[in-house]
Amino acid sequence: MDDTLDTAWAVRWAELAQSSVAENRIALMELDREIGDGDHGDNLDRGFTAVTAKLADATPDSPAAVFKLIATTLMSTVGGAAGPLYGTAFLRAATAAGQGPLDAGGVAAMLTAAVEGVQARGKATTGDKTMVDALAPAAAAARSVAEVGGSARAALEAAAQAAEEGARATEPLVARKGRASYLGDRSAGHRDPGAQSSALVLRAAADAAAGDQESS
Repeated sequence: MDDTLDTAWAVRWAELAQSSVAENRIALMELDREIGDGDHGDNLDRGFTAVTAKLADATPDSPAAVFKLIATTLMSTVGGAAGPLYGTAFLRAATAAGQGPLDAGGVAAMLTAAVEGVQARGKATTGDKTMVDALAPAAAAARSVAEVGGSARAALEAAAQAAEEGARATEPLVARKGRASYLGDRSAGHRDPGAQSSALVLRAAADAAAGDQESS
């Protein structure tokens, strides 16, 4: 069985991400209302809805082409900091993905490039209570799987689990970046909405890969 992730997987990822963001729109807004503007769920829902609409009319020929379409669409439709950050993540992922399907090493390279892009754009590091707290451990987990010869699907599953754990771990942190940092110590006790949405998006990637395996 082919263990690489192709264009159909990338499109399915976008579709599942849209469904997950829509399902969790209110929850993301409530998280953001505690320490931000309160619009994170609405913004991402609008962005990924636009992504799936564009993909319905497009014929991308590689995962990288899908990622580039996602990036440009999110940058043009998502307000606040989330648009540029998510857009940069997917743009860097597109560059790292190359032109073919992705194996475990490709998944690791894609996620590593994505988090590096977010860090460069947002000037955040692990522990700042941002989406980096979900993305950085996800990339590290994918690299660990790739280094021992694991599958692309295993790399994504490990990444999704690490992102979920990373998002939960933001709850006791005091924010050092973004609007939440204005709250100082009052930001502690709340999960970061960007970390939570990042975990949802990576879970969608893993679920798309698992579904692709089941149907093959």
